[in-house]
Amino acid sequence: MNGLNTILIVLGLFLAGGVYSFHKQKMTMSVIVLLAIGSAMCLAAGVLRIQGIWE
Repeated sequence: MNGLNTILIVLGLFLAGGVYSFHKQKMTMSVIVLLAIGSAMCLAAGVLRIQGIWE
């Protein structure tokens, strides 16, 4: 696993934590949805790069 995979996965987990935190703080739903989409995209990109599907 190279550095970019690690960065993508860590960033995705960080954003997922932000989704949880923003939900607890009762932030607007649009902010939570955008953060969740960004988190999912980072995690998916990291996993696909690990599997060698997307390089």
